[in-house]
Amino acid sequence: MSIFSSYEQWVEHIRTYSTFYKKQFGHLPSQGSDFDQLPIVDVNEYWKGSHDLGSWHVLTAEVKDALVLKTGGTTSQGKLSVYTHAEWQSMLDCFGRSLSEQLCAGDRIANLFFSGDLYASFVFIHGALCCVDVAITEFPFTGSVDFDVLADASTQHNINVLVGVPAHLLAFASHVNGQGRALTQITTVLFGGENLFESQLPTLKRAFPNARFASIGYASVDAGLVGASTPDCGLGEHRVFDEQTRVEIIDELSGQVIEACGQAGNLVVTNFTRTLMPIVRYPVGDRASWCEPAGTPRRKFALQGRSSESRRVRVGVLSLFPEEIAEITRRVGGGLQWQLIIEHTQGDDRLLLNWVPDVQANAGQTRSHALKAALIEQYPGLEQLHVEVQTCNAQELERHPRSGKHLAIIDRRVYGPKATGGAG
Repeated sequence: MSIFSSYEQWVEHIRTYSTFYKKQFGHLPSQGSDFDQLPIVDVNEYWKGSHDLGSWHVLTAEVKDALVLKTGGTTSQGKLSVYTHAEWQSMLDCFGRSLSEQLCAGDRIANLFFSGDLYASFVFIHGALCCVDVAITEFPFTGSVDFDVLADASTQHNINVLVGVPAHLLAFASHVNGQGRALTQITTVLFGGENLFESQLPTLKRAFPNARFASIGYASVDAGLVGASTPDCGLGEHRVFDEQTRVEIIDELSGQVIEACGQAGNLVVTNFTRTLMPIVRYPVGDRASWCEPAGTPRRKFALQGRSSESRRVRVGVLSLFPEEIAEITRRVGGGLQWQLIIEHTQGDDRLLLNWVPDVQANAGQTRSHALKAALIEQYPGLEQLHVEVQTCNAQELERHPRSGKHLAIIDRRVYGPKATGGAG
Protein backbone atom coordinates (compact mmCIF):
# COMPACT_ATOMS: atom_id res chain seq x y z
CA MET A 1 0.00 0.00 0.00
CA SER A 2 1.30 3.48 -0.86
CA ILE A 3 2.43 5.77 1.94
CA PHE A 4 0.46 8.55 0.23
CA SER A 5 -3.25 9.05 0.82
CA SER A 6 -4.01 9.87 -2.81
CA TYR A 7 -2.75 9.32 -6.33
CA GLU A 8 -2.22 13.07 -6.70
CA GLN A 9 0.09 13.20 -3.67
CA TRP A 10 2.08 10.27 -5.02
CA VAL A 11 2.60 11.93 -8.42
CA GLU A 12 3.43 15.30 -6.86
CA HIS A 13 6.08 13.79 -4.58
CA ILE A 14 7.80 11.99 -7.44
CA ARG A 15 7.79 14.94 -9.81
CA THR A 16 9.02 17.30 -7.07
CA TYR A 17 11.96 15.28 -5.78
CA SER A 18 13.12 13.24 -8.80
CA THR A 19 14.86 15.25 -11.52
CA PHE A 20 14.19 12.48 -14.02
CA TYR A 21 10.45 12.34 -13.36
CA LYS A 22 10.18 16.12 -13.16
CA LYS A 23 11.27 16.12 -16.79
CA GLN A 24 9.11 13.08 -17.60
CA PHE A 25 6.00 14.76 -16.21
CA GLY A 26 6.91 18.25 -17.42
CA HIS A 27 4.19 18.33 -20.08
CA LEU A 28 1.44 17.41 -17.62
CA PRO A 29 -0.71 19.91 -15.70
CA SER A 30 0.27 20.43 -12.07
CA GLN A 31 -3.03 18.85 -11.03
CA GLY A 32 -5.68 16.64 -12.58
CA SER A 33 -3.55 14.38 -14.80
CA ASP A 34 -4.78 10.81 -15.22
CA PHE A 35 -2.55 7.77 -14.82
CA ASP A 36 -2.79 7.00 -18.55
CA GLN A 37 -1.19 10.38 -19.28
CA LEU A 38 2.01 9.43 -17.48
CA PRO A 39 4.67 8.57 -20.09
CA ILE A 40 6.21 5.14 -20.38
CA VAL A 41 9.83 5.18 -19.24
CA ASP A 42 12.73 5.05 -21.66
CA VAL A 43 14.89 2.58 -19.71
CA ASN A 44 18.13 3.80 -21.30
CA GLU A 45 17.45 7.34 -20.11
CA TYR A 46 16.30 6.03 -16.74
CA TRP A 47 19.64 4.34 -16.00
CA LYS A 48 21.93 7.12 -17.22
CA GLY A 49 24.24 8.24 -14.45
CA SER A 50 23.16 5.43 -12.13
CA HIS A 51 26.81 4.61 -11.42
CA ASP A 52 26.80 7.55 -9.00
CA LEU A 53 24.05 7.11 -6.44
CA GLY A 54 24.91 10.52 -5.01
CA SER A 55 23.76 12.31 -8.15
CA TRP A 56 21.54 9.83 -10.04
CA HIS A 57 18.67 11.86 -11.46
CA VAL A 58 16.02 9.19 -10.76
CA LEU A 59 16.34 9.16 -6.98
CA THR A 60 14.11 11.36 -4.85
CA ALA A 61 16.39 11.58 -1.81
CA GLU A 62 19.83 10.80 -0.45
CA VAL A 63 20.64 7.09 -0.20
CA LYS A 64 20.66 6.35 3.52
CA ASP A 65 18.79 3.80 5.60
CA ALA A 66 18.74 1.81 2.37
CA LEU A 67 19.56 -1.49 0.69
CA VAL A 68 21.70 -1.43 -2.47
CA LEU A 69 21.53 -4.38 -4.85
CA LYS A 70 22.91 -5.29 -8.26
CA THR A 71 20.50 -5.60 -11.17
CA GLY A 72 23.05 -7.48 -13.31
CA GLY A 73 26.22 -6.77 -15.25
CA THR A 74 29.03 -5.14 -13.29
CA THR A 75 28.79 -2.52 -10.57
CA SER A 76 31.12 -0.28 -12.59
CA GLN A 77 28.36 -0.01 -15.18
CA GLY A 78 26.06 1.36 -12.53
CA LYS A 79 23.25 -1.17 -12.70
CA LEU A 80 22.29 -0.80 -9.06
CA SER A 81 18.85 -0.75 -7.50
CA VAL A 82 18.07 0.87 -4.16
CA TYR A 83 15.27 0.40 -1.64
CA THR A 84 14.67 1.98 1.71
CA HIS A 85 14.52 -0.67 4.40
CA ALA A 86 10.80 0.02 4.81
CA GLU A 87 10.19 -0.47 1.07
CA TRP A 88 12.17 -3.70 1.08
CA GLN A 89 10.25 -5.07 4.06
CA SER A 90 6.93 -4.11 2.48
CA MET A 91 7.89 -6.06 -0.63
CA LEU A 92 8.97 -9.07 1.44
CA ASP A 93 5.69 -9.03 3.37
CA CYS A 94 3.63 -8.96 0.18
CA PHE A 95 5.66 -11.61 -1.62
CA GLY A 96 5.70 -13.78 1.50
CA ARG A 97 1.91 -13.72 1.72
CA SER A 98 1.64 -14.83 -1.91
CA LEU A 99 4.28 -17.51 -1.39
CA SER A 100 2.20 -18.95 1.45
CA GLU A 101 -0.24 -20.24 -1.17
CA GLN A 102 2.47 -22.57 -2.53
CA LEU A 103 3.53 -23.95 0.86
CA CYS A 104 2.09 -26.12 3.61
CA ALA A 105 2.56 -26.05 7.36
CA GLY A 106 5.55 -28.21 8.28
CA ASP A 107 7.37 -27.79 4.96
CA ARG A 108 11.15 -28.07 5.24
CA ILE A 109 12.70 -25.87 2.56
CA ALA A 110 16.17 -25.85 0.99
CA ASN A 111 16.92 -22.32 -0.21
CA LEU A 112 19.25 -22.85 -3.20
CA PHE A 113 19.25 -19.31 -4.60
CA PHE A 114 22.56 -17.50 -5.04
CA SER A 115 24.03 -14.92 -2.71
CA GLY A 116 26.88 -12.44 -2.59
CA ASP A 117 28.22 -9.67 -4.85
CA LEU A 118 25.09 -7.56 -4.24
CA TYR A 119 22.80 -10.13 -5.85
CA ALA A 120 19.30 -10.17 -4.41
CA SER A 121 17.79 -13.60 -5.03
CA PHE A 122 18.93 -15.43 -1.90
CA VAL A 123 18.35 -12.57 0.55
CA PHE A 124 15.01 -11.79 -1.07
CA ILE A 125 13.70 -15.36 -0.89
CA HIS A 126 15.08 -15.79 2.63
CA GLY A 127 13.28 -12.62 3.69
CA ALA A 128 10.06 -13.69 2.00
CA LEU A 129 10.17 -17.12 3.67
CA CYS A 130 10.40 -15.32 7.00
CA CYS A 131 7.11 -13.60 6.15
CA VAL A 132 4.96 -16.56 5.04
CA ASP A 133 1.71 -17.25 6.88
CA VAL A 134 2.47 -20.92 7.54
CA ALA A 135 4.96 -22.58 9.89
CA ILE A 136 7.92 -23.71 7.79
CA THR A 137 11.59 -24.51 8.37
CA GLU A 138 14.27 -23.04 6.08
CA PHE A 139 17.66 -24.59 5.32
CA PRO A 140 19.65 -21.67 3.78
CA PHE A 141 22.18 -23.66 1.73
CA THR A 142 22.61 -21.07 -1.09
CA GLY A 143 23.49 -22.13 -4.63
CA SER A 144 27.09 -22.93 -3.74
CA VAL A 145 26.36 -26.10 -1.76
CA ASP A 146 27.99 -29.32 -2.99
CA PHE A 147 25.40 -31.56 -4.65
CA ASP A 148 26.42 -34.67 -2.68
CA VAL A 149 26.08 -32.72 0.55
CA LEU A 150 22.70 -31.38 -0.56
CA ALA A 151 21.36 -34.81 -1.55
CA ASP A 152 22.44 -36.39 1.72
CA ALA A 153 21.14 -33.48 3.81
CA SER A 154 17.80 -33.54 2.00
CA THR A 155 17.33 -37.15 3.04
CA GLN A 156 18.76 -36.78 6.53
CA HIS A 157 16.66 -33.73 7.42
CA ASN A 158 13.56 -34.79 5.47
CA ILE A 159 13.68 -31.67 3.31
CA ASN A 160 10.62 -31.74 1.06
CA VAL A 161 10.78 -28.37 -0.78
CA LEU A 162 13.51 -27.07 -3.08
CA VAL A 163 13.62 -23.43 -4.22
CA GLY A 164 16.15 -22.08 -6.72
CA VAL A 165 16.85 -21.06 -10.31
CA PRO A 166 15.89 -23.67 -12.94
CA ALA A 167 19.42 -24.12 -14.31
CA HIS A 168 20.74 -24.99 -10.84
CA LEU A 169 17.78 -27.21 -10.00
CA LEU A 170 18.29 -29.04 -13.30
CA ALA A 171 22.00 -29.48 -12.56
CA PHE A 172 21.15 -30.96 -9.16
CA ALA A 173 18.51 -33.23 -10.70
CA SER A 174 21.02 -34.44 -13.31
CA HIS A 175 23.48 -35.18 -10.51
CA VAL A 176 20.87 -37.19 -8.60
CA ASN A 177 19.87 -39.03 -11.78
CA GLY A 178 23.49 -39.81 -12.57
CA GLN A 179 23.83 -41.55 -9.23
CA GLY A 180 20.79 -43.66 -9.90
CA ARG A 181 18.99 -42.05 -6.98
CA ALA A 182 15.57 -40.45 -6.57
CA LEU A 183 14.67 -38.04 -3.78
CA THR A 184 11.15 -39.30 -3.22
CA GLN A 185 10.51 -37.07 -0.19
CA ILE A 186 10.62 -33.90 -2.32
CA THR A 187 7.00 -32.77 -2.78
CA THR A 188 7.47 -29.25 -4.15
CA VAL A 189 10.02 -27.54 -6.40
CA LEU A 190 9.66 -23.77 -6.78
CA PHE A 191 11.76 -21.96 -9.39
CA GLY A 192 12.50 -18.29 -9.96
CA GLY A 193 14.86 -15.90 -11.72
CA GLU A 194 14.17 -17.50 -15.09
CA ASN A 195 11.48 -19.73 -16.48
CA LEU A 196 11.20 -23.50 -16.54
CA PHE A 197 10.42 -25.09 -19.88
CA GLU A 198 8.15 -28.05 -20.39
CA SER A 199 10.95 -30.00 -22.08
CA GLN A 200 13.01 -29.75 -18.87
CA LEU A 201 10.38 -31.38 -16.66
CA PRO A 202 11.33 -35.03 -17.39
CA THR A 203 14.82 -34.50 -15.92
CA LEU A 204 13.33 -33.01 -12.77
CA LYS A 205 10.56 -35.57 -12.47
CA ARG A 206 13.02 -38.43 -12.68
CA ALA A 207 15.02 -37.04 -9.73
CA PHE A 208 11.98 -35.84 -7.76
CA PRO A 209 9.18 -38.22 -8.83
CA ASN A 210 6.68 -37.08 -6.19
CA ALA A 211 7.14 -33.33 -6.67
CA ARG A 212 5.00 -30.68 -8.26
CA PHE A 213 6.74 -27.82 -10.05
CA ALA A 214 5.71 -24.16 -9.97
CA SER A 215 7.08 -20.63 -10.16
CA ILE A 216 7.98 -19.11 -6.82
CA GLY A 217 6.75 -15.76 -8.19
CA TYR A 218 7.96 -13.01 -10.50
CA ALA A 219 10.01 -10.13 -9.11
CA SER A 220 13.02 -8.23 -10.37
CA VAL A 221 15.61 -6.16 -8.56
CA ASP A 222 14.91 -3.09 -10.65
CA ALA A 223 11.10 -3.22 -11.00
CA GLY A 224 10.30 -4.98 -7.71
CA LEU A 225 7.16 -7.11 -7.52
CA VAL A 226 5.66 -8.10 -10.86
CA GLY A 227 3.60 -11.30 -10.51
CA ALA A 228 2.47 -13.74 -7.82
CA SER A 229 2.40 -17.49 -8.36
CA THR A 230 -0.75 -19.26 -7.22
CA PRO A 231 -1.66 -22.96 -7.42
CA ASP A 232 -3.88 -22.36 -10.46
CA CYS A 233 -1.05 -20.79 -12.50
CA GLY A 234 0.50 -22.84 -15.28
CA LEU A 235 4.09 -22.53 -16.50
CA GLY A 236 4.72 -18.91 -17.45
CA GLU A 237 1.56 -17.61 -15.71
CA HIS A 238 1.37 -15.18 -12.78
CA ARG A 239 -1.12 -12.89 -11.05
CA VAL A 240 -0.88 -9.15 -10.45
CA PHE A 241 0.06 -7.88 -6.98
CA ASP A 242 -2.92 -5.51 -6.83
CA GLU A 243 -1.99 -4.20 -3.39
CA GLN A 244 1.35 -2.74 -4.51
CA THR A 245 1.53 -2.56 -8.28
CA ARG A 246 -0.24 -1.79 -11.50
CA VAL A 247 0.63 -4.06 -14.40
CA GLU A 248 -0.09 -3.03 -17.98
CA ILE A 249 0.42 -4.71 -21.33
CA ILE A 250 1.25 -2.15 -24.02
CA ASP A 251 1.14 -2.59 -27.79
CA GLU A 252 4.73 -2.13 -28.92
CA LEU A 253 3.81 -0.14 -32.04
CA SER A 254 0.79 1.95 -31.13
CA GLY A 255 1.63 2.44 -27.48
CA GLN A 256 -1.98 1.66 -26.62
CA VAL A 257 -2.90 -0.27 -23.49
CA ILE A 258 -4.07 -3.81 -24.29
CA GLU A 259 -7.04 -5.07 -22.29
CA ALA A 260 -8.16 -7.99 -24.46
CA CYS A 261 -7.11 -11.51 -23.55
CA GLY A 262 -4.56 -13.34 -25.68
CA GLN A 263 -2.99 -10.29 -27.34
CA ALA A 264 0.72 -9.97 -26.60
CA GLY A 265 2.49 -6.71 -25.81
CA ASN A 266 5.23 -5.27 -23.64
CA LEU A 267 4.85 -5.72 -19.88
CA VAL A 268 4.94 -2.41 -18.01
CA VAL A 269 4.92 -2.08 -14.20
CA THR A 270 4.19 0.75 -11.79
CA ASN A 271 5.06 0.31 -8.11
CA PHE A 272 3.10 2.49 -5.69
CA THR A 273 5.22 1.68 -2.63
CA ARG A 274 8.69 2.65 -3.89
CA THR A 275 9.46 6.35 -3.67
CA LEU A 276 13.26 6.51 -3.23
CA MET A 277 13.78 4.94 -6.68
CA PRO A 278 10.36 5.38 -8.31
CA ILE A 279 9.08 2.79 -10.78
CA VAL A 280 6.39 4.46 -12.91
CA ARG A 281 5.24 2.78 -16.12
CA TYR A 282 8.55 0.94 -16.35
CA PRO A 283 9.01 -1.69 -19.12
CA VAL A 284 10.40 -4.80 -17.43
CA GLY A 285 11.69 -6.31 -20.67
CA ASP A 286 9.12 -9.09 -21.03
CA ARG A 287 6.18 -9.56 -23.36
CA ALA A 288 2.94 -10.92 -21.97
CA SER A 289 -0.77 -11.41 -22.62
CA TRP A 290 -3.81 -11.35 -20.36
CA CYS A 291 -5.47 -14.64 -19.44
CA GLU A 292 -8.54 -13.16 -17.72
CA PRO A 293 -10.96 -10.28 -18.45
CA ALA A 294 -10.26 -6.73 -17.32
CA GLY A 295 -11.45 -6.05 -13.81
CA THR A 296 -10.63 -9.54 -12.52
CA PRO A 297 -8.95 -9.22 -9.08
CA ARG A 298 -5.28 -10.27 -9.20
CA ARG A 299 -5.67 -10.62 -12.94
CA LYS A 300 -3.66 -13.46 -14.45
CA PHE A 301 -1.16 -12.91 -17.27
CA ALA A 302 1.07 -15.23 -19.29
CA LEU A 303 4.64 -14.42 -20.27
CA GLN A 304 5.32 -14.41 -23.99
CA GLY A 305 9.10 -14.03 -24.24
CA ARG A 306 11.58 -11.22 -23.84
CA SER A 307 10.95 -7.88 -25.49
CA SER A 308 13.17 -7.06 -28.47
CA GLU A 309 14.17 -3.87 -26.62
CA SER A 310 14.86 -5.52 -23.29
CA ARG A 311 17.86 -4.13 -21.43
CA ARG A 312 18.56 -7.57 -19.97
CA VAL A 313 17.98 -11.06 -21.35
CA ARG A 314 18.02 -13.99 -18.94
CA VAL A 315 19.48 -17.24 -20.33
CA GLY A 316 20.10 -19.98 -17.81
CA VAL A 317 21.71 -18.34 -14.80
CA LEU A 318 23.19 -15.57 -16.96
CA SER A 319 21.94 -12.04 -17.65
CA LEU A 320 22.98 -10.78 -21.08
CA PHE A 321 22.89 -7.05 -21.82
CA PRO A 322 22.24 -5.84 -25.38
CA GLU A 323 24.42 -2.75 -24.96
CA GLU A 324 27.34 -4.96 -23.94
CA ILE A 325 26.77 -7.30 -26.89
CA ALA A 326 26.63 -4.28 -29.21
CA GLU A 327 29.94 -2.93 -27.85
CA ILE A 328 31.68 -6.30 -28.18
CA THR A 329 30.37 -6.79 -31.72
CA ARG A 330 31.64 -3.35 -32.72
CA ARG A 331 35.02 -3.68 -30.97
CA VAL A 332 35.89 -7.27 -31.92
CA GLY A 333 33.98 -7.84 -35.15
CA GLY A 334 33.85 -4.36 -36.56
CA GLY A 335 30.10 -4.61 -37.06
CA LEU A 336 27.28 -2.34 -35.92
CA GLN A 337 24.33 -4.55 -36.87
CA TRP A 338 23.61 -7.79 -35.02
CA GLN A 339 20.78 -10.00 -33.85
CA LEU A 340 20.67 -12.51 -31.00
CA ILE A 341 18.26 -15.42 -31.49
CA ILE A 342 17.40 -17.53 -28.43
CA GLU A 343 15.76 -20.93 -28.78
CA HIS A 344 15.09 -23.81 -26.45
CA THR A 345 15.44 -27.21 -28.07
CA GLN A 346 16.06 -30.68 -26.69
CA GLY A 347 16.08 -29.35 -23.15
CA ASP A 348 18.80 -26.74 -23.72
CA ASP A 349 18.98 -23.01 -24.42
CA ARG A 350 20.64 -22.25 -27.74
CA LEU A 351 21.99 -18.86 -28.80
CA LEU A 352 22.75 -17.69 -32.32
CA LEU A 353 24.41 -14.31 -32.83
CA ASN A 354 24.13 -13.09 -36.41
CA TRP A 355 26.28 -10.04 -37.15
CA VAL A 356 26.95 -7.88 -40.18
CA PRO A 357 30.64 -6.99 -40.81
CA ASP A 358 31.31 -3.36 -41.69
CA VAL A 359 33.70 -4.41 -44.48
CA GLN A 360 34.01 -7.65 -46.40
CA ALA A 361 37.51 -8.23 -45.04
CA ASN A 362 35.98 -8.80 -41.60
CA ALA A 363 33.57 -11.49 -42.80
CA GLY A 364 35.84 -14.46 -42.15
CA GLN A 365 35.26 -17.14 -39.53
CA THR A 366 38.25 -15.86 -37.58
CA ARG A 367 36.30 -12.75 -36.53
CA SER A 368 33.28 -14.84 -35.56
CA HIS A 369 35.47 -17.10 -33.42
CA ALA A 370 37.04 -14.05 -31.76
CA LEU A 371 33.61 -12.56 -31.18
CA LYS A 372 32.38 -15.76 -29.54
CA ALA A 373 35.46 -15.84 -27.31
CA ALA A 374 34.90 -12.22 -26.28
CA LEU A 375 31.27 -12.96 -25.38
CA ILE A 376 32.34 -15.92 -23.24
CA GLU A 377 34.93 -13.73 -21.53
CA GLN A 378 32.24 -11.14 -20.80
CA TYR A 379 29.76 -13.76 -19.59
CA PRO A 380 31.58 -16.61 -17.82
CA GLY A 381 29.40 -19.70 -18.00
CA LEU A 382 28.19 -18.93 -21.52
CA GLU A 383 30.47 -21.69 -22.82
CA GLN A 384 28.22 -24.22 -21.09
CA LEU A 385 25.39 -23.27 -23.46
CA HIS A 386 25.11 -24.00 -27.17
CA VAL A 387 26.39 -20.76 -28.74
CA GLU A 388 26.93 -20.03 -32.43
CA VAL A 389 28.28 -16.83 -33.97
CA GLN A 390 28.07 -16.23 -37.70
CA THR A 391 28.17 -13.38 -40.19
CA CYS A 392 25.25 -12.48 -42.42
CA ASN A 393 23.98 -9.75 -44.73
CA ALA A 394 21.86 -6.92 -43.37
CA GLN A 395 18.93 -8.20 -45.40
CA GLU A 396 19.04 -11.50 -43.53
CA LEU A 397 18.37 -9.91 -40.12
CA GLU A 398 14.79 -10.47 -39.08
CA ARG A 399 12.58 -7.42 -38.68
CA HIS A 400 9.29 -6.68 -37.03
CA PRO A 401 6.48 -7.90 -39.33
CA ARG A 402 4.41 -4.73 -38.91
CA SER A 403 6.94 -1.93 -38.41
CA GLY A 404 9.92 -3.32 -40.31
CA LYS A 405 12.03 -2.32 -37.31
CA HIS A 406 15.26 -4.17 -36.62
CA LEU A 407 14.95 -6.65 -33.74
CA ALA A 408 18.07 -6.97 -31.59
CA ILE A 409 16.66 -9.84 -29.53
CA ILE A 410 14.45 -12.63 -30.83
CA ASP A 411 13.25 -14.97 -28.08
CA ARG A 412 11.71 -18.11 -29.56
CA ARG A 413 11.52 -20.03 -26.30
CA VAL A 414 8.08 -21.37 -25.42
CA TYR A 415 7.31 -20.46 -21.81
CA GLY A 416 4.02 -22.19 -21.20
CA PRO A 417 2.47 -25.52 -22.17
CA LYS A 418 2.95 -26.11 -25.87
CA ALA A 419 -0.74 -26.75 -26.30
CA THR A 420 -1.57 -23.19 -25.31
CA GLY A 421 1.29 -21.50 -27.08
CA GLY A 422 2.31 -19.44 -24.02
CA ALA A 423 5.86 -18.08 -23.80
CA GLY A 424 8.17 -15.88 -21.60
